[in-house]
Amino acid sequence: MRLLPHPQPLPLGEGIFTQIGATGIMDLSLTETQQLLKAGVEDFIARESPRESIIDLVETEAGYSRDAWRTAAGIGWLGMAIPERYGGSGSELTDVAVVFEALGYGPVPGPFFSSGILAAHTILALGDEDQKTAYLPRIATGDAVFAVAVTEPDWAWGTEGVQLRMSRDGSSYGLDGTKLFVYDAITADYLITAVRTGDNPGDVGFLVVDTSSPGVSVRRIEGFLSTECEVKFDGVEVPGDALLGGSASAWTGFEAALRRSTPVLCAYKVGGAQAVYDMSVEYSRERVQFGQPIGRFQHVQNHIVQLVNHLDSARWTTYEALWKIDAGKPDQDISVHLAKAVTSEGFVQATNYAHEVHAGVGVMREYGLALFTRLSRSLYHALGDPKYHRRKLADLLADYEPALAGGGSNGTGP
Repeated sequence: MRLLPHPQPLPLGEGIFTQIGATGIMDLSLTETQQLLKAGVEDFIARESPRESIIDLVETEAGYSRDAWRTAAGIGWLGMAIPERYGGSGSELTDVAVVFEALGYGPVPGPFFSSGILAAHTILALGDEDQKTAYLPRIATGDAVFAVAVTEPDWAWGTEGVQLRMSRDGSSYGLDGTKLFVYDAITADYLITAVRTGDNPGDVGFLVVDTSSPGVSVRRIEGFLSTECEVKFDGVEVPGDALLGGSASAWTGFEAALRRSTPVLCAYKVGGAQAVYDMSVEYSRERVQFGQPIGRFQHVQNHIVQLVNHLDSARWTTYEALWKIDAGKPDQDISVHLAKAVTSEGFVQATNYAHEVHAGVGVMREYGLALFTRLSRSLYHALGDPKYHRRKLADLLADYEPALAGGGSNGTGP
């Protein structure tokens, strides 16, 4: 049997992916600066978080290295999404994603995304000036860890899933209820908690809750890699100035935060998919069966081809969304929903095909492939599962049907 060459995904920065359309020329290759940034993160991971240490870290209560967290804060990675006036660097979103793709390749655990990206963008979108000044510099320095609590036991992503009601008691608010699948809550100092403020679908506000407050309890859910937690509020009293922006109808602003946060989470998963691809290719070249490397067998090659198809789909949809946001192009929401749906499915499928290549050794804890398998399942539903995003995508595309049916190009189509 002739040995076929292994398929190679197009590495970012080593090729140019362009598309000419209503939004102009799209170039998804990395700049020289971004390539250097990516190399710096990879060097950090090799020194601070080698995979063998990560395997042990994820089984600890915190689930991550506080030394690595402090180092990342000192380098400035925690403040990349935060404007300079609040202690960050105000980096472009693609620069942030380059860092998170490299972290996903680790996969480096910790509240990097929950605090430095999702919470930061939520405060930027919803907070008043006093709240931004109080919270964002502490996120940038790593002195405080924030997590965002949205989903509940009757799981649903979106406004209909928020049923926890806040009660008004004089100048403060009261909370009684449960949030479920809250990422990184076990290590958080503050929880940005979605609460129902009225009966209309958009009546959702966001309270900043100190996790040290009486009545707040956090329990890590076993079986997940990304420190997903159950959070219970039992008679918790929250100060009146803790409602972000003082708004009782803040979901629209939160969607703006999600638009900028979701592609960064996708980039983290792209890094994980790239790692399992590299592991699979290396193993297929080293593992010998019937006197030859298993990579010579067509069935193994097919698994790797399928894996790389999912990897490339995830990569290009993610970086298209990032490019549109940084360039201020239209149809950003369409690209973000598409990226999240494709990447969540793609990461799961990439790990599935990697296990086909590895067979029994893939489930060995010390080998490390199972890290990515658990991560792909843990993050599958984060910020909405693929079904949710496909529905949102369908709603957005329906608005463009008249223009597309007319066959004209008036700049409004995707």
